[in-house]
Amino acid sequence: MSRQIYTFREDLAKRLKDPEFRKAWEKSEAEAELSRKLIEARLKRKLSQRQLAQKVGTSQAAISRIEQMEGNPSLSLLKRIASALQLKLQISFR
Repeated sequence: MSRQIYTFREDLAKRLKDPEFRKAWEKSEAEAELSRKLIEARLKRKLSQRQLAQKVGTSQAAISRIEQMEGNPSLSLLKRIASALQLKLQISFR
């Protein structure tokens, strides 16, 4: 039996046709983007969550919660994370 293999984007496009899924996706899109960007930046700099937390002055658990889309980080914490990663925090409305 052969199984079809989908890329993330193909699977997402298929799932977004479901109105209930689309609503949930749109509601969590900002958190997902923040999580993805934070993980990418941290890994690019070869930092563990614990190492990043030490640079930021927070706990590893706080970094983990953001990466797992479970946290509600303050603007101040996001600025400190950006600084520790040598990035500029940019926030926009679309």
